[in-house]
Amino acid sequence: MLFLDIGVFNKEAKEVGFKSALYWTIGWVSLSLIFWGVIYLFGDHIHSINNIDELKELITKYNHPIDISTDNYEYLLGKYRQNLGLEYITGYLIEYALSVDNIFVILMVFYSFGLEKKYYHKVLFWGILGAIIMRFLFIFMSSALIQQFSWVLYGFGLLLVFTGVKMFIDRNKKEKIDTGNHKIVLLASKLFRVDKNYRGSSFFIKKDGKLYVTTLFVILLVIEFTDVIFAVDSVPAIFSITQDPYIVYFSNIFAIIGLRSLFFLVQNIVEKFSYLKVGLSVLLVFIGVKMLIHDVYQISTMHSLIIVLSILVISIILSLLFPRRDHILND
Repeated sequence: MLFLDIGVFNKEAKEVGFKSALYWTIGWVSLSLIFWGVIYLFGDHIHSINNIDELKELITKYNHPIDISTDNYEYLLGKYRQNLGLEYITGYLIEYALSVDNIFVILMVFYSFGLEKKYYHKVLFWGILGAIIMRFLFIFMSSALIQQFSWVLYGFGLLLVFTGVKMFIDRNKKEKIDTGNHKIVLLASKLFRVDKNYRGSSFFIKKDGKLYVTTLFVILLVIEFTDVIFAVDSVPAIFSITQDPYIVYFSNIFAIIGLRSLFFLVQNIVEKFSYLKVGLSVLLVFIGVKMLIHDVYQISTMHSLIIVLSILVISIILSLLFPRRDHILND
């Protein structure tokens, strides 16, 4: 689907309009919801479950909040599928919501480097492709750690609470990127020959028989680095909903592939959601606390979904009812 997007519909470098972004956003969200239905109906095939013993073992292994006292295989299988579906859609909502905060950072990177709007799509496409690979490694390594050392969940919980509190404190902070002294820019200058004057659509060019990287490639590296930092917060957040690495990965990937169209859809209105950062900070603290108390009290997947939705809806409604004129993304 991603290559169909870049190879067929967006071959040429051009600015993405609101209508196009809206259609693509609807398409990606629809695809994500269809996959929710697939998991709800056939989720047991992810782990090739054949009997009740295997089913109970998986439920215990990944700490699904399901009562396994019954020996009714069909009943327990239905509960398992239903719970997997809820875990997926809750994780997807969390990741998609946190992606909006990532849009703030990406916009700041583009503005700081003075990138032309017609190149946004290409940089985001390759950035997302790189994110898919890095998320795969991060998620399955984290899952392996959790299986071996259950205390890792407490570390994730503390990290999320800290991040949520920090986000709330810094919610009104005007952040700027020093393009000349950014760590990735300095590293790229040491590792590669960088042509700072080139303003085309290529990541690499040849001059006098030598290979150079362009500013566009440096921007891509900054975006990839930004996603790594972003993943440190967002991936642990979904592990609070489910410890099944496949569900974590699915919810992550479907949110990530929809990020590009969401970026173009909200890039001009994202600053109007002035209370969204407050909502996201509350969301991260809730998820962190949920992880910290999971051995004492387990919040059901359905209740988690309701709380997540409530936090997001309330923050959006407050942003629309009480707009802040001083909340401007770019001076």
